[in-house]
Order: sequence, then C-alpha cells, then structure tokens
Amino acid sequence: MSLVPSRFIYLCLHLLVLYFQLQESQQSSPDFKFYIENHTRNPDDLSRKQVRIYQLYSRTTGKHVQILGKKVNANGDDGGKYALLVVETETFGSHIRIKGKESEYYICMNDKGKIVGRPDGRKQECVFIEEFLENNYTALVSAKYKGWYLGFNRKGRPKKGSRTTQRQQEVHFMKRPPKGRVNPLEEFRFTTVNKRTRRARRLKAKNKRN
Repeated sequence: MSLVPSRFIYLCLHLLVLYFQLQESQQSSPDFKFYIENHTRNPDDLSRKQVRIYQLYSRTTGKHVQILGKKVNANGDDGGKYALLVVETETFGSHIRIKGKESEYYICMNDKGKIVGRPDGRKQECVFIEEFLENNYTALVSAKYKGWYLGFNRKGRPKKGSRTTQRQQEVHFMKRPPKGRVNPLEEFRFTTVNKRTRRARRLKAKNKRN
C-alpha cells in the first residue's frame, strides 16, 4: 500500500520538472520565424547588404553590360567606366540590384519586359535573381516578373523579358573582375618544376650569397 503514494509523488515531481524545463526553453529560445520577418521587413537595410564590384560579360556580344543612364546595352569594352557594375546582394537569398558605378543608374525591367535604367533601384522591378547554370554562366531572372530574363541580342540591344528563356545564349553572362584586378581564384596556380627550373633556382640562390 505504501508503494502507491510514493510512485504517485515521483510521477508528480517528474511532471513538474518537465513543466519548468518547457517554460525555460520557451523563454530562452528565440522565435526564428519572428526573427526572419523582423529582419527582412526592410530590404534596404544597409547592415544586411553585401556589395560587390564586377563586370558582366555577355555571351552573345562578347562584350560587357554597361549602364549609360536610362539606356542599357551589352556593348561595353573591358575596363570601360560604364561597364563597371556595383552589385548589391541581400544576405537572404540571391536577390541582387545592379547599379552602374559611373552613371549610378540601376538596371530595371518594366511591366512590358523592357530593360531600362533608373536612378532609384528600390522597387521590385529592379531586383533580379541569380541562376547559376551548368555551363558556368549566370542568368538573371526578374524577381517581379517570373520567367523574364535580362538578355541582349547580337547587336547588344536589350531583349524583351517576355521573349526570353533560360536556355537562350542572350541571357547568359559571366562575372569578370574589373580590368587590372586579378581574380582571387587565379592567384593559386600550380607551377610545374623540372630540372631547368631547379637549376635556375640554385644559380639564383648562389648569386645572392656571392
């Protein structure tokens, strides 16, 4: 008879401990959903932006995308001042805004699929999503108009977004560092060593000692 009350007391104590542990975990652990909503409410928060500077090489024209102001084309020369792009990337996802470093205009796509340059890039029409392709090229699809890509024809003129698909060469680009800057990946090249290079190194070291 004495075993029944002791078991009951033990069970009550165990449930009480679990209750306090649950209360503590709810108070200490943040609500991740609330955190995401709170930190993504303002997409222009400078503390969350990553800024990169590079050029966009067009597979169609063999030249670079340049922002002249309201006009945008893919006829820019390597190292041209209008081909230097400032790319603002949001930390959540691969949404980017592309601004000309010289003109300070953003690449945008209107509701007709036309590519234009605008001085204010805060609207959704000026946001693109990076898509990394298997051929090592990058495609940029509109964040507002799904399936509409940034593209240029062989003459370097913008193509309407409604007439583009991911498979077209007109929408394929390659990121290139500004002229004169070395791509960090190219700095780590392997150098082959043969008898000639070893001999040259020994002679160089001997001359330094003398």
